[in-house]
Amino acid sequence: MSSLICSPPPRPIVSRALRPLKRRASQHGIALFVVIVFVMLSMLLALWASRTSMFNELVVGNDADYQRAFEAAQALLQDAELDIRGQTADGKPCAAPCRQWNFTQLQFPTEAKEINGLVATLNAAEGKCKDGLCARRTGHQDFWNYENDVTPVSPPDAGEVTLDKLTKSGVGARYGEYTGAQLGDKDNPANPILARRGGPKEGGWYWIEVMPYSDAAKTANLIVSSEASNQLSLNLDVYVIYRITALAYGLKDSTKVVLQQTYARQRMKD
Repeated sequence: MSSLICSPPPRPIVSRALRPLKRRASQHGIALFVVIVFVMLSMLLALWASRTSMFNELVVGNDADYQRAFEAAQALLQDAELDIRGQTADGKPCAAPCRQWNFTQLQFPTEAKEINGLVATLNAAEGKCKDGLCARRTGHQDFWNYENDVTPVSPPDAGEVTLDKLTKSGVGARYGEYTGAQLGDKDNPANPILARRGGPKEGGWYWIEVMPYSDAAKTANLIVSSEASNQLSLNLDVYVIYRITALAYGLKDSTKVVLQQTYARQRMKD
């Protein structure tokens, strides 16, 4: 009796040449290009942020310098008013070095007959100004735009006084020069702009133009003092008003502030 032996079927013979070959992954520099693009974008953003920060700092610095110069010009206007009234800031009569204590300096007119003599003296002075007092300016009124005879704005008219002549010692007035007003601590002044006096374009100046009313206006009764209920009484000491011009230079060369006002000294009641 024979026995049957079952054997597994033979495996199919597969040729190695028929097997699919695995391809090796290859790089062609795409990742490096993307990284370079992002780095360049980051650099551009950083550059834009730094330029924006610098521009904002420049704007804020210019505005702060202008505000300091504006406050200095306002202080000069107030100092000029005190000079006209001959008072200190608290309303008391001003002592030395105020001009009424130094008769070598020009005085403000206290009577109508003193006006013509003062105006004649000012017209004969260099720049038509002396001790901070000036004759009424003719020609261009914005003299601060005419720094000299070759100013870049436009040439001044014949006989006009340019700014370089008005910022001389004894011609224009500095803060506190004729009122004795102080800026506080020397090393830490209340306004650093007013404390700068190294040159004509440093600190601040003021000029007071003496402008009398014309005789035609007086004879035409254009200047009247009425006690009627619907009119204000004109309590002027004399028939003259003053035009004050205050100029302040900032800490930067490009900063310059000019303020103007007219002022009429009122007669105090007994």
